[in-house]
Amino acid sequence: MLALLIVHAVAAVLAVPLVRLLDRRAFALLALAPAATAVWAAVNSRAVLDGRGPVEVVPWVPSLGAELAFRLDVLSWVLTLLVGGVGALVLLYCGSYFHRGEPGSARFAAVLVAFTGAMTGLVLADDLVQLYVFWELTTVFSYLLIGYDAAKRTARRAAIQALVVTTFGGLAMLVGVVVLGQSAGTYRTSEVLADFPTGTGATVAVVLLLVGAVSKSALVPFHFWLPAAMAAPTPVSAYLHAAAMVKAGVYLVARFAPAAADLPAWQVPVLGLGLATMLVGGYRSLRQHDLKLLLAHGTVSQLGLLVVLVGAGSRAAALAGIALLVAHATFKAALFLVVGVVDHQTGTRDLRELSGLGRRMPLLAVAGTVAAASMAGVPVTLGFVAKEAAYEAFLHDRPWILVVLVAGSVLTAAYSARFAWGAFCRKPGLPDSTAPRPGAGLLAPPLVLAAATLLLGPLAGLLDRPAGLVAAQNSGLATDPGGEATHLALWHGFSTVLLLTAVTLGLAAALFALRARVERVLARLPRVPGADEGYRRTVRAVDRVAVEVTGATQRGSLPVYLASILLVVVLVPGGALLWTRPWPADVVLADHPAQVLVGVVVVAAALLAVRARRRLRAVVLAGVTGYGVTLLFVLHAGPDLALTQALAETLTLVVFVLALRRLPPHFSRRPVLGSRWVRIAIGVAVGLCTSGFALVASGARVAVPTSVDLPQWAYDYGGGENVVNVTLVDVRAWDTMGEISVLLVAATGVASLVFRRRARAAERAPAAHRGPAPSTVSLERRSVVFEVVTRLTFHAIVVLSLYLVFSGHNQPGGGFAGGLVAGLALLVRYLSGGRHEFDTAVPISAGWLLGMGLFLSAGTGLVGILIGQDVLQTAIVHLDVPVLGHVKLVTSLFFDIGVYLLVVGLVVDIVRSLGAEVDRQVEEGDEQGPGEPGETSTELQEVTR
Repeated sequence: MLALLIVHAVAAVLAVPLVRLLDRRAFALLALAPAATAVWAAVNSRAVLDGRGPVEVVPWVPSLGAELAFRLDVLSWVLTLLVGGVGALVLLYCGSYFHRGEPGSARFAAVLVAFTGAMTGLVLADDLVQLYVFWELTTVFSYLLIGYDAAKRTARRAAIQALVVTTFGGLAMLVGVVVLGQSAGTYRTSEVLADFPTGTGATVAVVLLLVGAVSKSALVPFHFWLPAAMAAPTPVSAYLHAAAMVKAGVYLVARFAPAAADLPAWQVPVLGLGLATMLVGGYRSLRQHDLKLLLAHGTVSQLGLLVVLVGAGSRAAALAGIALLVAHATFKAALFLVVGVVDHQTGTRDLRELSGLGRRMPLLAVAGTVAAASMAGVPVTLGFVAKEAAYEAFLHDRPWILVVLVAGSVLTAAYSARFAWGAFCRKPGLPDSTAPRPGAGLLAPPLVLAAATLLLGPLAGLLDRPAGLVAAQNSGLATDPGGEATHLALWHGFSTVLLLTAVTLGLAAALFALRARVERVLARLPRVPGADEGYRRTVRAVDRVAVEVTGATQRGSLPVYLASILLVVVLVPGGALLWTRPWPADVVLADHPAQVLVGVVVVAAALLAVRARRRLRAVVLAGVTGYGVTLLFVLHAGPDLALTQALAETLTLVVFVLALRRLPPHFSRRPVLGSRWVRIAIGVAVGLCTSGFALVASGARVAVPTSVDLPQWAYDYGGGENVVNVTLVDVRAWDTMGEISVLLVAATGVASLVFRRRARAAERAPAAHRGPAPSTVSLERRSVVFEVVTRLTFHAIVVLSLYLVFSGHNQPGGGFAGGLVAGLALLVRYLSGGRHEFDTAVPISAGWLLGMGLFLSAGTGLVGILIGQDVLQTAIVHLDVPVLGHVKLVTSLFFDIGVYLLVVGLVVDIVRSLGAEVDRQVEEGDEQGPGEPGETSTELQEVTR
């Protein structure tokens, strides 16, 4: 079964080059994929009917218990035959339907073949999650097929509408799948149905699954998307909306009906919505003049009837449902293909403009008339057998349903007659059609389907056993209330059911004969807003709300954005914290008086930072809070954390100061006391909530923490005594890889913005202003002592940074800390001598350093693969080196070197963008920042130094 899906996937991939190479002839080759599926299902017929259908389970992610599970039982066997057989015929039809060299036909072929594969996977899936994946694949592929002609606005709108509606149902279905799988303890569909869970969870799951089925099968109130989807090419309508996609919802109802049909939450929507859809679809079909829309609304009506039959929960109803499922696939696909031929040859689908087409195209008229007769339930056809079985199913059980079925069937037979008359009969006042006769490629598929629906009527016994096996799942009883077990047959003798059929056809004939009067009556009826108009109003309302919400919240103010995020943190998890109050009993406020003193300093600095009006003062005070945290790490015996925090805080402080040179010195030209107190209140609330989260999290531990054994594991497996560094480069190496990748992307983005501004300014500046840059800082800012001391200590600091890298596996340090030290050394070179001095110290580009760092860190992961270990797993190598003696080398050292290079590259990128590049912009007369640039420049340049 997995091989069948692979065949479809390969065919979909090869479809584009095949169509470009062979043009329309490629469709015949592509039809082999669904044809092979139908043949495979036919070969397995005996095994399936004997209860020995093939089961295939392919392990996917064994550690997670994920697997690909497929099962071919009787229900999936019936659907597989339909999906494969009708799909092959539709693809053959496409070979004659599309014109030679028609643009987009290659993409159409690829998507249609992919859709047949997705539908095959859906009906064969024996896993709930797997079923959902294929379910959503059919949604995506149908969106692409409906919107085939992107130049048409109607096609684009119909595709989006179908996508929105079916995706909404799919998301609800996903929640139902998760709830049902968790309630049952397994996601294997066959196991869930064998022991269906009970309780509220199961009921909720069933309702959500039905939402997915109702939206996919276009039942009320979601019935409007299917007629709109008729904007797609006719082969799409013949397959997706007659034999495949809309059948997915019917299949889902049929699959879960044996287990869930007794639930009230199942019966009400299945029976109520199904019957309402049957009547609404039939009524609206009588009002259509477009043959394709007539069939579309008729499809809606038939889908309602199908859902009622397969979901009613009785054996007789399920038997009729399977028969109608096969009948509908054959006659409706044939009818859509007939409409495609009419449109292809005449250029119109309006029944008011067609006349005498039956004489011009007799074979097409035969195919269309036979299929319409089967849809109407005329004797001898398979549609008649299915309609008789449906009447019999409710003759003794819930007769009120039978009344609605008869009314809906009258409408069905009436619009079937309207279709045959409108497409093929001569009409007074209209000339007979002279359209060219269709070729064999267009005629053969609808003729085959019409012959199938005609021949399966007398041969209904062939369907009786498989339909009976499916129906037997819905009832353990041999008979249904009120009579003996029902069987499919063309003739059951004179009975009440036969009388009801005669009444149905008689009323339909009268309704058709009075069609002119009926149309006038319907035209005078007041117009009632339909579901499609409700959908459009809903979409417009959502768009309007989105615009208003966006306008109210997205105002370009970073403080507002940050305040919104923090308030959500306070109100949602913070409110839950206050509501539950899970406070630990033993709380130690401090281990040492110095911790209290540092905490007071940090809090005071934070409060003063909020009250500060000058940007520079706020940055310095924020730095005090960071250094205070560094002292707390020191007091808690965390030298690695303290070292990294101090270095990062220093670098951040310098970067802030560099950026502030282009900003005004004050936050606001006038003090706003109210907003200041609001900021203080938000900060205090967030601080209290964060402290509460940390307190509760630390007190909620019930198991022995892994940190107990982590020092020994770090030495045994990571080859180092520094637990923090081993964790970063070994245990959490994937996390570190992601973090340094984010650093690289962020640095590249910031530099790109700054240098892009530089490029625009250079384009605007006169050539005379683009003189050579000075070799060092201006004389009034130059400090010889600063420059001399910097050059004397620079190399020692760089050596210290390298020492931190190589010793970090066993001592405080590591690649990140070493990179920060080297970066600070480079910053000092820039501050002492300007950008010329900095370029002399770093004669290579930041991009090279960033790229080499990431390449080295990622390349280290390949070492584990080469020596038979996992990716990024540390390997320990012992070497005896002359002079040095015995050396213990761990491969994670190279990962740390990559981190070192990347951090240095990040600092170089920052200095060259926010530092040297801003200097260049100021020197070349680039646009000044807002506020008072003179004051800002003088003050901040001194502070920077």
